[in-house]
Amino acid sequence: MKPSMKRLCLLPLLGLLGVGQATADVVFRYAEGGPNRGTRAEAVQYFADEVERISEGEMRVDIHWGGALLKWSGVMDGVAAGTADLGSVLSSYEPSKLTALGIGDIPLEYSDPWVGMRAMYDLMTEEPAMAEAMSERELVYLSNFSTSGVQFECTEGNEIKTVEDIKGKRMRATGTYSKVLDDLGANMVNMTFGKVYQALDSGLVDCLGSYFYTMRAYKTYEVVETVTRVDWGQLLGFAIVMNEYSWQDLDGEQQEILREAGSRMIDHFARLLIEDGEEVAEMLDSGGFGKTVPVKPIASEERERILEATLKFRDSWIEDADQAGIPGEQLWSRYEELLEQYQQKLKSSGYPWAE
Repeated sequence: MKPSMKRLCLLPLLGLLGVGQATADVVFRYAEGGPNRGTRAEAVQYFADEVERISEGEMRVDIHWGGALLKWSGVMDGVAAGTADLGSVLSSYEPSKLTALGIGDIPLEYSDPWVGMRAMYDLMTEEPAMAEAMSERELVYLSNFSTSGVQFECTEGNEIKTVEDIKGKRMRATGTYSKVLDDLGANMVNMTFGKVYQALDSGLVDCLGSYFYTMRAYKTYEVVETVTRVDWGQLLGFAIVMNEYSWQDLDGEQQEILREAGSRMIDHFARLLIEDGEEVAEMLDSGGFGKTVPVKPIASEERERILEATLKFRDSWIEDADQAGIPGEQLWSRYEELLEQYQQKLKSSGYPWAE
């Protein structure tokens, strides 16, 4: 049983919010570290709108954008403490505390956002070990985000066509992707994404491991000359979570509304992300941004070599999970089964929004 003092401290707040009062609105405070723009922001707003629509106005989500309530690094602890009822969390900020969620950050061959997010949703909501791991942090998982696959965008004379081309390149990437590139011989440069444009322009960085949507958002197409399409994995340790005590104070119907809104958001966000990525790739190739930046697929054998270099990080996650009391091998096997299941469903039936 959870400590009672913390629950008692939350009751006045929950009462003010209307939780447990059938005749009053339930308003949840949502901590979002990012600004109110872009496809992911649209997805967060869609989640909030769906909660209100499905509940017929009896449940509402009040989003605090741009770190106004909690900064990225403080969302996990802030939601657990009840400062916010809901929030967007990244496992990369708390890798030792969010080991379960971190399974989604290991680079794999599956780069399709819909496939990845649906697999993560099923894993996190259906596997008791995952729910228990989140519960230890006083959190409940509701939904998932994705970054889409990693691509290599490079300045003049630095195009990456092979694994050998990575050696000696000054590169910037995120999380495990940075570690893999380091193993492959890149000289990794650590910086926030807000500084990458200047770094590329000044020559401090030769290439980025990035995403099509960031190329548009940060206008890096102005200072690079080539994009190698690798479609390498995706960051999936990126979720909507809820304070466990707030969750427990909801009835079954209210909990199901939040689950349904979270599931619906995944399909909505996947569609936005996929369509946006394809549009950016076409515009780069055709000069739609004012200059032509060729987008060339990496050879399949070179992509396989990059994927092989990630295997040790899969093994590391399994070891870390076991040490955290999570059945690593069992969950990894289930995760791969779900990824392959949705990959095959995509091949046979297409995306659900295309039906």
